[in-house]
Amino acid sequence: MREFIPPAARFIALPSPFAMRRGGELAGARIAYETVGRLTPERDNAVLILTGLSPDAHAASHPADTDPGWWEAMVGPGKPVDTDRWYVICLNSLGSCKGSTGPASPDPTTGEPYGPGFPELSMEDIADAAAHAVRALGVDRLACVIGTSMGGMSSLSLLDRHPGLARGHINICGAASALPFSIAIRSLQREAIRCDPHWNEGRYDDGNYPQRGMFTARKLGMMTYRSALEWDSRFGRARIAPQDGGDNGAYGDGGDNRDAGDYGNGDAPLPRDPFGHEFQVEDYLERHARRFARRFDPNSYLCLSRCMDRFDLGESRGGSTEAALARIRLEKALVIGVETDILFPLRQQRQIADGLAAGGTDVTFLAMDSPEGHDAFLIDTARFGAPVAKFLTTL
Repeated sequence: MREFIPPAARFIALPSPFAMRRGGELAGARIAYETVGRLTPERDNAVLILTGLSPDAHAASHPADTDPGWWEAMVGPGKPVDTDRWYVICLNSLGSCKGSTGPASPDPTTGEPYGPGFPELSMEDIADAAAHAVRALGVDRLACVIGTSMGGMSSLSLLDRHPGLARGHINICGAASALPFSIAIRSLQREAIRCDPHWNEGRYDDGNYPQRGMFTARKLGMMTYRSALEWDSRFGRARIAPQDGGDNGAYGDGGDNRDAGDYGNGDAPLPRDPFGHEFQVEDYLERHARRFARRFDPNSYLCLSRCMDRFDLGESRGGSTEAALARIRLEKALVIGVETDILFPLRQQRQIADGLAAGGTDVTFLAMDSPEGHDAFLIDTARFGAPVAKFLTTL
């Protein structure tokens, strides 16, 4: 179990103990954050970014860490979230493994990582931790909360549970509750990790690590982050070129097997695995999975994904989702969805927009026709940048 903390991350201590909504508490917990831009003397130009499941707090490069951030094209001087005007705060979610307290963090009572003993996490816990962090930074009212993907969920919970904390809101590919298809996919991802022989009930280490389970979980995720339209246009039925060699199915845990496509330079092909990787789309998924598997803690993956499944803004308020959304008080909101998104489908963003408008918020709703699916806000930033920049100028 490891944490993956960006070099410029800073930390805010949470109240100790920090009570969790579903029971249990955390002692000595913290939230990791980074800021870009300057806070005005009036403290009225703060923009909070709440992330999806896997990003850290390094949304954009800055003098303390010049590496590109996960939203580099959107955040910075002269960019859509213009740090010449806005003081941008990006938080790593409670329960993550990238600086904020989560399953990979040490339990102060034992000195060992929490692992599977981490208290059950809720979206409300993430929201409450974020609200505490904002206030600890000296901001009583945010100009805007921006939430992407899972961050769209935690943003709504934040706005619901902490009235008056923000004037505006940008919700991108978010949702007010989890749908059955998304729950099913995440259930399969968790099952893949937990069925790995190295899972060991969550007590793994670097030497005995559920790598194959993480590979499969990430591949399932990647299939939902993009759209069938993109898969078709990008890969079609293209095969892996022979010169790609061992990439064709040679991704077993040992990494030394040679499968389809590893033809060598002789006259006869080497023995091939008929079920090894043959198509470029298979190779693409494997490469992404290999990059991710050892850079995110499996227990955190399970914890955050289950938290997403259980989120229902209406249920948390004892009523309907529409009524809960209508209770949120904002001046303005921008809600953006993507027509090709299958993980957080467009009807969920329409529901957010309609619900906020019913409560009196001035809402702009945009349905993007990007072929990139759920990940469009990360990839198709040219398309997203203009409406985000325009909305922020109205605050």
